[in-house]
Amino acid sequence: MGLGGLAVGTVLWERQASAWAWGYMVFMCYVWPHLAFLRARLSTHPYRTETHNLVLDAFFVGMVLPLMHFNVLPSVLVVTLTMMDRIASGIRGLWAVSLLSIAAGVLVGIALFGFHWAPESSMHVILACLPMLLVHTLSSSLSSHRLIRKVTRQNQELDGLRRVDALTGLHGRSHWEEQAEKALRTYRAHAVSACVLMLDIDHFKPINDTYGHNVGDEVLRRFAQVVRKNVRVTDCASRYGGDEFTVLLTGMTLDESLPVAQRIRAQVQDLRLRDLPDLRLSCSVGVACAEAGHSDLRAWMAAADGALYEVKKNGRNGVAHAPVAVRIPIG
Repeated sequence: MGLGGLAVGTVLWERQASAWAWGYMVFMCYVWPHLAFLRARLSTHPYRTETHNLVLDAFFVGMVLPLMHFNVLPSVLVVTLTMMDRIASGIRGLWAVSLLSIAAGVLVGIALFGFHWAPESSMHVILACLPMLLVHTLSSSLSSHRLIRKVTRQNQELDGLRRVDALTGLHGRSHWEEQAEKALRTYRAHAVSACVLMLDIDHFKPINDTYGHNVGDEVLRRFAQVVRKNVRVTDCASRYGGDEFTVLLTGMTLDESLPVAQRIRAQVQDLRLRDLPDLRLSCSVGVACAEAGHSDLRAWMAAADGALYEVKKNGRNGVAHAPVAVRIPIG
């Protein structure tokens, strides 16, 4: 607004405008912005008040056009930049209301100052318009740059939240599935082995029902710590849902994966909660390695789930693996 006053003032100087015209220019460009700021700061509804301020800005801009005798360059410039700001605000419908407000301001300005038509822009006026044009363009670009950076950071944070389960600190289901699908593709293309562990905390629902969800959450956290301690950095462990966990062991054969599953099972069996030392925990583990017969991730997981079912059927607290080199039907 201050730089706009330089352009408007140059036109008024060339037109040898009246004191009333100069007074309005000073109010619009150098007084009103501070009043608008105070209105928003002191308002109990600052967002709504600032929206009203933007509409009033547009009205005042419309009033200044007749004051400048519609001098073409500053008139086009102030209207264009005003509308750019309204569109960039992202407030729905503000640009349309502002356009009507500008038109209303023009009509009021003609009623107060009369209608005069002198669209020619002198070199003085052109030079006076340049600071507003350059500074506004650069500041808008910097604002857009900061907004893009902010959105990028927020997207990264959202991606992190999607990747990590907040309670256990392990990966989330969708990220694990992406990594497992990638491992299955790698197996098909380059025969790089990979195994999936499906782990289930035995009798978890009775624990929740008997001791409450706080204890249930603590069990999940302690279980996740055991899993994390027994996998490598290159592996991917996730809380798949509820009390079900999955681990992707990349580059491991069945003979290498079974000891990992047994270590997890044994360490879970040794877990003790400080406030409930008599509570005994155990888990069941199903193991399945990538096979040519696995048409997709669903088939691979069905193999691990079938092995997990065998453990549960035989009394839980154990490890079983899917048959090797046997096609696992889907569904």
